[in-house]
Amino acid sequence: MNGPVLFTERLVLRLPETSDLDGWAEMSADEETMRFIGGTKPRSQAWRDLCAMRGAWDIKGFAMFSVIERATGRWIGRIGPWQPEGWPGTEVGWGLARDSAGRGYAHEAAVACMDYAVDILGWRHIIHTIDPANARSIALARRLGSTNGGRVSLPAPYEHETVDAWGQTAEQWRNRTRD
Repeated sequence: MNGPVLFTERLVLRLPETSDLDGWAEMSADEETMRFIGGTKPRSQAWRDLCAMRGAWDIKGFAMFSVIERATGRWIGRIGPWQPEGWPGTEVGWGLARDSAGRGYAHEAAVACMDYAVDILGWRHIIHTIDPANARSIALARRLGSTNGGRVSLPAPYEHETVDAWGQTAEQWRNRTRD
């Protein structure tokens, strides 16, 4: 399946591929990285998650992109539009490998994905489901211009997770002050 490819100054965002498995599995096994995004998972589950993300592109026409560092060609995470069955809204979510965190990559990719969700997918409202203890994701949501809309419930198997829906309308996104 061919799909969209987004380019930013330092990143390429493309559909997940089989070659992403090593990076995806490494990230999925990292306790610190996965603390707020479903917990650690073995390589076999990482494979199923990668396939589910790729399959969502075919079934729904969107899903998170694999994030590739342009300078190295290395897979560094997954960021993008996401709305599995029972999700509380149209989300742009993110997850980066620990060694890529703190470099501005999440913001750079999230801006491209917010533009994609609004301009291409036509989304009228975008959320980011964030654990209230996840200070880094809250800071990114704020930097994107999102505000806390309050507690929401996630579908199984995440129904026991505590998350708030940070978000904004497409109009707010289009009218934001760009940094």
